[in-house]
Amino acid sequence: MSEPIRVLHFADAHIGMENYGKIDAESGLSRRVHDYLQRIDEMIAHARERDVDLVVFAGDAFRSRNPDPTQQRAFARRIRTLAQLAPTVLLAGNHDLPVSAAKASTMDIYHTLDVPNIWVALDYELRRISTKRGDVMVGAAPYPIRARLLQDVSTRGLTIAEQDAELERIQGEKLAELARQAEALADETTPRLLTGHFSVDGAVWGSERLVMLGRDVTVDLEALADRRWDYVALGHVHRHQNLTKERSDAPPVVYCGSLERIDFGEEAEIKGFCWVELARQRADWQFIESKAREMRTLRVDCRDIDSPTRRALDTLKQHSLDEAIVRLELRLTPESEALLDEGAIIEALKRAGVFHIAGIRKDVERGGRTRLGRSPEGLSPLELLERYFETRGVDAARREALLERAQDIINGAMA
Repeated sequence: MSEPIRVLHFADAHIGMENYGKIDAESGLSRRVHDYLQRIDEMIAHARERDVDLVVFAGDAFRSRNPDPTQQRAFARRIRTLAQLAPTVLLAGNHDLPVSAAKASTMDIYHTLDVPNIWVALDYELRRISTKRGDVMVGAAPYPIRARLLQDVSTRGLTIAEQDAELERIQGEKLAELARQAEALADETTPRLLTGHFSVDGAVWGSERLVMLGRDVTVDLEALADRRWDYVALGHVHRHQNLTKERSDAPPVVYCGSLERIDFGEEAEIKGFCWVELARQRADWQFIESKAREMRTLRVDCRDIDSPTRRALDTLKQHSLDEAIVRLELRLTPESEALLDEGAIIEALKRAGVFHIAGIRKDVERGGRTRLGRSPEGLSPLELLERYFETRGVDAARREALLERAQDIINGAMA
């Protein structure tokens, strides 16, 4: 029996996410961009050490569809290195594909220059890929663009729900056709892998919803849990998960997740990539955790005490914050807020070696409020926004999510 095919599966690099970082003077790139590139470098070292046979990138190379040329160059150097190690599949994700079919994707340059050992998968297609340990049948299912899927369908008079149902039907048919082709063209010993970039019904989402482009088409899990495939390598959802865990009747259907944390919504999530040893009707795989930048939220209750600054400083000492992105949330009364020395807290965070101070948020309990609480001139932009949400009756969970997003925007503008 031949050796299993060694597959590297990663996705959602999102190079260009620059929140929580300043510009590095030497490279001209955000220090956060360096984080994303370093995660790829760590992954490449693992692939080289383990003698990879096949690389599968399941989409979303950059934050936007129009990436910075310097970031494109940095990513291209790493893709070239991977392609020198093994055949490399670059699947198009929603952040890679232009809205207009006439425009090029962020991946097209590899196809245009005919870069050796790279398949840029922009359409639903099946290919036999030869590796040093044998052939693999690889099916590609790029992000489903609504206009392209519905180009031969009359949508006149259809509601949005009916259009979504039609999209899901067409998507299901395309996935079923790929499975039929794999069954027809592969022999009994050739392993089969499907890679896709889309939402699957039942997947657990994270904060990537906040940076999603467009409205998603959801794929039924059963369209992927097909024994004609041996492993399904997914991208798009940033949280690592196996959707067919403990199912003996289906192949592993795995979101490898993103390599790096994009914001505090992913604070508690592990990040990394998947290593797969693939054979027909068997996929031994493991999740390899990356050294993603740590994010820490510290919450301190400083109400009804005479020394709120001391309590905050004591809390900071209880945590290892070196090289972490940190945000501090303080619960205060008007009296304790007046005693707070915010400058001393910032200095303590710097001495602790934090990578970036994401913000110090003060939640001040007040009795009777005017429309904006105290004088607007004394409020920060984030506090003004919070007061506005409160006066509009925005519920607490949504208010928190909106404030986090606003903080990201403010940080990006100040970087």
